[in-house]
Amino acid sequence: MSWSVVARILFVAAVGYSAFQVTPFPIGAWGNAAFGALLGSLIVAAEMRLRRVSITALLAAVIGGGIGLGVAKMLSAALYWLDFHDSRVAFLLSLILLTLPYLGMVIGSRRSEWLEPGNLAALFRGPAPRRTYRVLDTSVIIDGRVADICETGFMDGTLVVPQFVLKELQMVADSSDSMKRNRGRRGLDILQKIQKMAGLDVVISDRDFPEIREVDLKLIELARALGGKIVTNDFNLNKVAQLRGVEVLNINELANSLKPVVLPGEIMKVFILKEGKEYNQGVAYLDDGTMVVVDNARKLIGRTIDVVVTSVLQTTAGKMIFGRFIDPATATQPPAARPQAPPAAAAAAGK
Repeated sequence: MSWSVVARILFVAAVGYSAFQVTPFPIGAWGNAAFGALLGSLIVAAEMRLRRVSITALLAAVIGGGIGLGVAKMLSAALYWLDFHDSRVAFLLSLILLTLPYLGMVIGSRRSEWLEPGNLAALFRGPAPRRTYRVLDTSVIIDGRVADICETGFMDGTLVVPQFVLKELQMVADSSDSMKRNRGRRGLDILQKIQKMAGLDVVISDRDFPEIREVDLKLIELARALGGKIVTNDFNLNKVAQLRGVEVLNINELANSLKPVVLPGEIMKVFILKEGKEYNQGVAYLDDGTMVVVDNARKLIGRTIDVVVTSVLQTTAGKMIFGRFIDPATATQPPAARPQAPPAAAAAAGK
């Protein structure tokens, strides 16, 4: 048993014993002891809940509550001309004294980032260019393409890796499933690679939102608090973030926009890998993963052929190209000569 558990038990016992000795309520000594023990347990539960809150959030809540209490006292003093013996006036003053400190505590805890050392130091420095933040999602870290984008210099600003994302990566890396375990370890390796890149600012954020369970919603709230953008390749997170007014950088959309433009009528050389779903179709893939569906190519599996593009279909999952294989022998063969009627038949037709 740890010392913290012992300290909590002793505290509850001390509160109960104090109530047993003082007996503040007319419910008997043991009734007061039970009430004191219950009150001590509630205080311990509140203490355990507050352990998850950061020091800056607690300090901001105390400052906000103090400001709210000061404003409430000023309003109460300004209303000296009211009749304090009226029950409605007494309730109004009580409501002011309770509401303003509460609002100050809530607003102060939600704006606790202003008490962080970096933001406090910025108040005493001259104006500097505003930092832009890019919050990385778990899926985009495991995907790995973000490291290549960062290496080319196209990812600007400060990359923010939340602590809850690292925790999720660690859970995936410790999974009993070998595939999930490999994905988690790959994500951790990608993070180490990004951190070692020169000229790239990577920050591990300890800010958390205990009242929110879902990691995606925590990412949205963190990006909103920092005024940054979420870097992801998750389609659902992309839509939810846009609905909540948070900008998103989608790696899949970037990859689709960088694929070469193919127009109908162009000739391209592809390798037929497998047969298609429809009759006499073959399927090929470009170097970037784009699927090419070729008509009249089912018998050409395992060969590299020239196809003519007939249409291009852009979907949310990517781009699909449809083409048609034209057999060179059939294309260059002269049209068949019309059969000539025998001379006798021609003479009979003339008559």
